[in-house]
Amino acid sequence: MKKTLFSLALLALGSTGMTYAQTDYQADSVFIRQIFNSALSDGRSYEWLRDLTQKVGPRLSGSEGAAKAVEYTRDAIVNAKFDNVFLQNVMVPHWVRGAKEKAYIISGKQKINVPIAALGGSVATPKGGTKAKVIEVKNFQELRALGTEKVKGKIVFFNRPMDPTKINTFEAYSGAVDQRGAGASEAAKLGAIGAIVRSMTTRLDDTPHTGSMRYASGAPIIPAAAISTNGAELLSKLIKENADTEIFFEQFSETLPDAPSHNVIGELKGSQNPAQYIVVGGHLDSWDFAQGAHDDGSGCVQSIEAVRLLKDLGYKPKNTLRAVMFMNEENGLRGGVAYADSAKSKKEKHIAAIESDRGGFTPLGFGVVGTPAQKAKIASWSKLFAAYGIHELGPGGGGADIGPLAQQGTVLLGLIPDSQRYFDYHHASNDTFDTISKRELELGGAAMAAMMYLIDKYGVE
Repeated sequence: MKKTLFSLALLALGSTGMTYAQTDYQADSVFIRQIFNSALSDGRSYEWLRDLTQKVGPRLSGSEGAAKAVEYTRDAIVNAKFDNVFLQNVMVPHWVRGAKEKAYIISGKQKINVPIAALGGSVATPKGGTKAKVIEVKNFQELRALGTEKVKGKIVFFNRPMDPTKINTFEAYSGAVDQRGAGASEAAKLGAIGAIVRSMTTRLDDTPHTGSMRYASGAPIIPAAAISTNGAELLSKLIKENADTEIFFEQFSETLPDAPSHNVIGELKGSQNPAQYIVVGGHLDSWDFAQGAHDDGSGCVQSIEAVRLLKDLGYKPKNTLRAVMFMNEENGLRGGVAYADSAKSKKEKHIAAIESDRGGFTPLGFGVVGTPAQKAKIASWSKLFAAYGIHELGPGGGGADIGPLAQQGTVLLGLIPDSQRYFDYHHASNDTFDTISKRELELGGAAMAAMMYLIDKYGVE
C-alpha cells in the first residue's frame, strides 16, 4: 500500500527517540508545511474562482446566477472526488433591482448626475422618480432632533463616514452600517419620502456600494439608495452652500415571492466518528451587480480547497469534514439557518465550524467563539501557524452563516485576512476577479485546511 507524505512523516519521526509531545509537534509541522506547499504549487482555488466569477457571475439569491452557482460548485466538488456531495433545500428571498437607477442633484442652476444603487430590499420610487429637498444628518440622534416638522416631505441624507482611524476596518464598518440598515425607517417615521445613504467604504470613488436594509414594523415604507462617496462629498458640499438643494432619484426594485434554492455540501467521511462534523464554509450568493470575487466567492473556493488539500495529501480524518456553500447570506441568512436547523433535527454533532467571509486577502489569523478553555487550546497551536504569518488566534468572531450553530455548542472560527482593502470592493460592482491575488487566495485555503486538520486530530475540548 502506498504511504502518504503524512504517514511517512509520522514513521520517520516516531523512530527518533523524541518525547511524544515533541514528536507530535514535529509531525504536525511537517504535515502543515505539506498543506501550504501543495496549495501554493498546485492550488485549485484561483481557477475555481475565475469560473465562478466570470462564467457564472453575479448570483443574488433567487436569481438564475445563483442557480448556476449551485450547479457549478456541486460539479467542482464532484470533480475533486469528495466522498459525497449533496444539495440542501432552502427557500430564499428574491429581490430584483430592475433597470439601472438614476439620480441627480439640483442646487441653484446646477443639475449634477451622481451614482447611486438601490439598497437590497428597498422598494422602488414612484413612477417618474422622487424629488425633494434633501436634509443631511450624521446619525439617528441628529435626525430625531430635527423632528417631523423639518423632515416631513424631505429626502434624508445619512452621511456618517466609516471611521478612517480604525485599524480594523470591520470595526469602522460596524460603526457606520446602522444608517444603511435602519435609516429609511427612521427617516420615514418622521415623514421623509426617501433616504440616501453614504456608501460603506473608506475610499473616495464613484462606485456606490449596496447592502441590505430592513423596514421596521409599523413604519411607512420609503425607497432607499446608497450614493457613492464622491457623490456624498459633493452633495454635502452643495447643501452647505445652498440649504434648498434638492435630489432626484429613481429606482425600479421589487421583492418577488420567495424562491427555491440550495446549500451545496461536500464531505470527506470520518474514519472513527463519521457522525461528528467539522465544517468549512463561505456564502455562495453575491450582490446582483457584482462578480462577488471577495464577497464571498473567495470563501467558497477556499472551503472546497481546504477539504481537497487534506484529501489529496492522503489524510484520513477521524471526523467527517464538510465544505458548505451557504445560500442567502447577503439578504436573509436563510442558508445558515436552514443548515443549523437540519443539523439539530438530525442530531448531528458539529465540533467546529470555520467560515471565510472577509475577502481573499493575506490570512492573518482566526477569530474564535468558544469557552475560555477552547480558545486556549486553539491558541496553543499558534507556533504551528506563525511560520505562515498567521499570528491572531483568538480575537474576533466566527461568521454569519455558521453563527446559528453556536446554539448547539459548536466552536466557531472566522478566517481573518488583512482587511485594509476589503471595503474598497465590498458590495460594489468593482468586486471582480482581477482584484484577487492568487497567492493570497491560496494561502487562505491552506490556513483553513491546517486549522481543520488540527481540530480533527486534537478536538477542541
